[in-house]
Amino acid sequence: MSTTTCLTPDELLTTTRAVRRKLDFSRPVDPVLIEQCLAIAQQAPSGGNQQDWGFVVVTDPGTRAALANLYRRARDETSPTLAGGETAAYLTALPTSERASFERMMASADHLAAHLHEAPVLVVPTIGGSPRTPVSLPGREAMAASWEAQAVVWGGIAPTIWSFMLAARARGLGTCWTTIHLRYEQEAAAILGIPYPAVAQAALIPVAHVVGDPFKPGRRSPLATVVHWERW
Repeated sequence: MSTTTCLTPDELLTTTRAVRRKLDFSRPVDPVLIEQCLAIAQQAPSGGNQQDWGFVVVTDPGTRAALANLYRRARDETSPTLAGGETAAYLTALPTSERASFERMMASADHLAAHLHEAPVLVVPTIGGSPRTPVSLPGREAMAASWEAQAVVWGGIAPTIWSFMLAARARGLGTCWTTIHLRYEQEAAAILGIPYPAVAQAALIPVAHVVGDPFKPGRRSPLATVVHWERW
């Protein structure tokens, strides 16, 4: 079993990346490592301290293959090779200087889609109170699926997912936060026995050891271009 790597908090926060090409699909992941990461994820803040999260950990090859098929169906429907598709339109609108980077990212995503079923572990985070249905909070009326309700739901699960990914990084594991399978969330729920729509899936995360060390800070815009002091 791998031990925790020696990273400073700043190194951990700036080098936890979406790993696709360098996931080691041939090496099993000790369930103890997954449980350690999930125990850390449980310490994330939770709106109203509801802790209304859950995690479905999938290691069965047949179930992984079924989820991967849903993922690929959704991926194919948004492929940049489809004429008139949303991704194709986005790519066409990109400045030439940014197009090569986007195409590399898409190629990496295509690689993950082709091999997702080979990932030794797939983790599906869930949250009670589906974004599609009214959300009830203590002392408040049920909210429809408004922007505010969306913020409540995603604010309740996103910190937990990120904590899981950080804990995985600290243990030498690679992860990638994907969401495209949610196009077929109800079918995924049937595969996993998740009570749809009362419980919402938030992501599909492949987890594996890595080949080499792909972790490094990503390129970002200058801070001054995204920070506004006092006013926009």
